[in-house]
Amino acid sequence: MLETIRFRRAVWAGLFSLILNVAACDAIKAGATDASTQADLDNVDAMSREHADDTSEPSAAAEIAPARAVESETLPYADVDDELAYGYLAYPSGVLEPLPAIMMIHEWWGLNDNIRAMANRFAAEGYMVLAVDLYGGETATTPAEARRQMLRVVENPGVARENIRQALDFLKVTEAPAIASLGWCFGGGWSLNTAMLYPEDVDASVIYYGQVTDDAEKLHSIDGPILGLFGADDRGIPVKDVKAFEAALKRLRKNHEIHIYPGVGHAFANPTGTNYNEAAAESAWQRTIDFLAENLKSADET
Repeated sequence: MLETIRFRRAVWAGLFSLILNVAACDAIKAGATDASTQADLDNVDAMSREHADDTSEPSAAAEIAPARAVESETLPYADVDDELAYGYLAYPSGVLEPLPAIMMIHEWWGLNDNIRAMANRFAAEGYMVLAVDLYGGETATTPAEARRQMLRVVENPGVARENIRQALDFLKVTEAPAIASLGWCFGGGWSLNTAMLYPEDVDASVIYYGQVTDDAEKLHSIDGPILGLFGADDRGIPVKDVKAFEAALKRLRKNHEIHIYPGVGHAFANPTGTNYNEAAAESAWQRTIDFLAENLKSADET
């Protein structure tokens, strides 16, 4: 009980830090500096094609029960452009603080119940998990709605970057000894972006079939190890792009592990939709758990 109280005090310290951050920082404007690149816009089109006949219904991934009891709550973790961002925080019951943390980024449907279910699964593995919201509290149930939300983020990347920066600050204030970014699809691309934008704050990153790049200038800043999980038949994230990404990481001598699963397409491990492939998803899950265990250390292990 004492450990749980101490842990919750750390969480509230994160909330207090958010209040101070709001008072100290100017809001990020939606039309701020960085314009959308053609590659980002092309990725929106690619995801729209991949998910054209897809749904937001839970896949088998979201129906797997956590390995142990977890506690969770919805709370504000950031204030961006005068709007509070609410995320989903999950952690194992009876936790001994501090815990290594995962900043989880939703796929293109948004922060829905299926993403919360995945957060619970990761929390049950011994992590504090903050599932962030880059869609401003909205979730999509049709491909057209998801495209609109994803395009809104692509057209205003500064808002998403500030959202993620404050999420990382929140986790640091809770005394997480190490932090990983992790995401699927849209969120997989933003997991890589997080590693490139905030290398001093991110100790490891997991990319499930997200948008990648072979731009050495962008990749040069990455400091932590990268785990990339992709489908060989993914038309939205082509294998040639994945191999170019892998080759660039190798040239830059970045710590990386890339796996391309034969016979599966985009979203093979998504907690939503019709593209789930059980064998590939289970393999990717185990690789993810092993990768996180190796690269996120609790306080008594560092």
